[in-house]
Amino acid sequence: MQQANSGVAYILWCLCFFGICGGQRFYTGQIGSGLLYLFTVGFFGIGQLIDLALIPGMVEKRNIYLRGLHGNGTPSVNQSVTLNIGEIPQLKQLQAIESSTLSTSSPMQKLLKAAKEQNGQLSIAQAAMYTELESEHLKELLQEATKMGYAEVNNDPNTGAIRYHFDV
Repeated sequence: MQQANSGVAYILWCLCFFGICGGQRFYTGQIGSGLLYLFTVGFFGIGQLIDLALIPGMVEKRNIYLRGLHGNGTPSVNQSVTLNIGEIPQLKQLQAIESSTLSTSSPMQKLLKAAKEQNGQLSIAQAAMYTELESEHLKELLQEATKMGYAEVNNDPNTGAIRYHFDV
């Protein structure tokens, strides 16, 4: 669709000298006020005079409407939003809760998760690495796992090293 032009709007304004008022309003898409001007002789001439100053704004408003309606041209306003979520207190609380939940897993839970990651088989060194327990506590934990039926103790057929087999 063709854009409105201020020159054309001023020419239509001049039709008021021949008794046809409001042409500039029809041209800029203001049909209601155009009809009012047409039937009241430019709102008794006062509106017609005021429009001399308002025509450039009316034409610009119409052109913006037409660009938006038909997608012609580029938008005149850059609409973007930047959100920085690094400083939100609730997010920090949630992160603290998640990290404390992970760190408060019981040693047995850590051992079982490690066994699952290792396809159900752990050496003593692997168990120590995953649970971060001292050797005394680790031995107690592994004994407890075997008593509860979580694990069986076997020797590796090639190296003879002790292996714990978990059913996970």
